[in-house]
Parts: sequence; C-alpha cells; structure tokens
Amino acid sequence: MSHNEKVRPSLNGHQSTAKAGLADPEVVPKAQRRKFSAEYKLRILAEADAATQPGEIGALLRREGLYSSLLDKWRNQRRKGSLQALAPQKRGPKVDPLAAENERLHRENARLQQRLQQAETIIDVQKKLSLLLGLTADASSSDAQS
Repeated sequence: MSHNEKVRPSLNGHQSTAKAGLADPEVVPKAQRRKFSAEYKLRILAEADAATQPGEIGALLRREGLYSSLLDKWRNQRRKGSLQALAPQKRGPKVDPLAAENERLHRENARLQQRLQQAETIIDVQKKLSLLLGLTADASSSDAQS
C-alpha cells in the first residue's frame, strides 16, 4: 500500500483501499425512500409561498434536496384537504371495505351453518331416543289425560 492510499471500512464490513481524495466507488445496496411528515410539508410550502425574490424557491429546493414536482404535488394535496392529505399514504394494494365485509359475512355464514347442522343432529338424536323409549307426543298427551 502506498503512502497516498487509505484503508476505509466499507458498509459490508470489508476494508477497501481508495486513493486519498477520490470518491469511494462502492454502491449502497438499496436506496431508502424518503418519507416526509405533514408538518415538514406544510413548513416547506409556507416557505415557498413566502418567497418573493426570483431564485428563492430554487434555493429552498436545493437546500432541502427536493424537486419542484414535490412542491406541486404537496400544493395539490393541501388544496384537497390539508394535513390529512399531506400525511404519508400507505403503499401497496388498497383494501376494499366491501370485500372485507363480504369475507366477514361468509365466515359468519359458515359458522352459523355449522351450528345449525349441529342443532339438527341433536334434534334427530332426541327424536330417535324418544321413539326408542316410547315417549312420543301422542303417548305423553294421553298419559296426561288419564
């Protein structure tokens, strides 16, 4: 190793040598998506709205590391419903409330069908036991009359 090389620990724990003053060529495995709070979005929008001089908005965007398209998107969200619209949105497939209700009703229907089948089985067993013991509705009503 020459005198103008440094040993740097990398992100994966290995050491790499890089010439002093040159950028480390190692690439980070996966970039993380940035998430902005509603308060942050409102603060940036307020600063952008307060900008009166040419170039102030550009300076704000450079300072914060934002794109102008984000300002447009956040302004539209603010117009639609302020903090609620500016809150981070859940990503991924949206859950259909009707489908969830339908699934719940199907499960409840299956459970009730099973209970009904169980009750019918119990009633059938009671009828057969009554016939075996000779306790029919006619016999018990004639015994009551005598």
